[in-house]
This record gives sequence, C-alpha cells and structure tokens, in this order.
Amino acid sequence: MHAMQYAITLPADYDMETIRHRVKSKGPLLDAFEGLGLKAYGIRERGVDGSPVNQYAPFYLWADPDAMNRFLTGDGFRALVRDFGRPAVLNWQGLYHRSGPAAGRPPRAFTRRIEPLPESADAATAIERARTGHEQLAAADGVHTTALGLDPRRWELVHFTLWADPVPESAAGERFQVLHLSAPGAGRPVAGPQAGTDRQPGVERQS
Repeated sequence: MHAMQYAITLPADYDMETIRHRVKSKGPLLDAFEGLGLKAYGIRERGVDGSPVNQYAPFYLWADPDAMNRFLTGDGFRALVRDFGRPAVLNWQGLYHRSGPAAGRPPRAFTRRIEPLPESADAATAIERARTGHEQLAAADGVHTTALGLDPRRWELVHFTLWADPVPESAAGERFQVLHLSAPGAGRPVAGPQAGTDRQPGVERQS
C-alpha cells in the first residue's frame, strides 16, 4: 500500500458547501478505480475541531503505484488543477495497513499525524514502535482503517486513521471530516454521512 495526500487551502470566507457539492457529485466516480485501495474525501473547516483553515485534503491508499501515476496524469486530476491550481502531492511508502472493528460502517472522520524522525533517532526502532502502536489501534472500537507510511526523503512517518465513531479526545493529529469514501480495494464503496451514493460513469474524471 502506498499513501498519498494533497491539500487545497481555501479562503477563510470560502463556502465549504461548494466542496460538499463537488464531492457528492464526483466522489462516486472513483468507487471502482482499479488499483485504488481507498480515497477518503477529507475536509477541514475553519474553527471546527481546532482547524485554522478551510481545506480540501483527500487522503489515498493505493494498492498499485501505477494506478496512482495514472490518476495523477489523468483527466480528473487535470480538472482539479484547472479549478484550484496544481498542489504539492505528498506520498509515503506503506509500512502498515489494517482494517478495524468498524470497517463495515461509513467513516465520519480521519486523523493524520506527521512524525519527523530526528537524525539522532534509530529509524528501525522508531518504525517498529509506530507499527506496534498501529497494531493496537487497529483493534480499537470505532476504528475503520489505520495505516502507517514513511517518506525516506524527509524521514518522516505519517499516521492515518479512519474513524466510524467520533474521534476520541486522546487521538493525536489533525482532524478531517470525511464526506465520502471510495474503497474499491476493500471490495465495495462506502459512502460518508454527507455523501451521495449513486454510482456514475467515467471514473477517470474524478479529483
């Protein structure tokens, strides 16, 4: 599994209903995208859950890196660039990925935490500690999916967890609302609480 995310930061007075409508109409287009594990259509809203910004920031787990490249050079991402400009795309090598007890329910949020690895830290030890933490997290009530990735260029870990229940207060990291989940790698699409579920043709034209 390969992790990827980009973030579109929007003006403070931006009407986030525009993003909700975009996801409702276009989100299902990736529900059967070959090579995609899952895409969580995440947003942050200024003043909600401590967010200082309005942001559209989907998070992806790719089963096939070739599919990731096909998406980034396809019509859907091209449309995103046309509407919002070309964002920097972060990506991480997958180290751990498990479904949790709530995998059969629609997720309502995800958390993402970036953990830099100091030069003084032993990378193998830090990765094993993080992997152990995700093994424990994968068994926790309310967890839909959890994943761990590594960017060896920046030497940082990404901790990603989808939640079907409200995010616990103890959960670290930035919090994102999930508007829709496309999960062809899990065998079927799962819609978020604010998303439409009607399948539409033309999976290549989603962003």
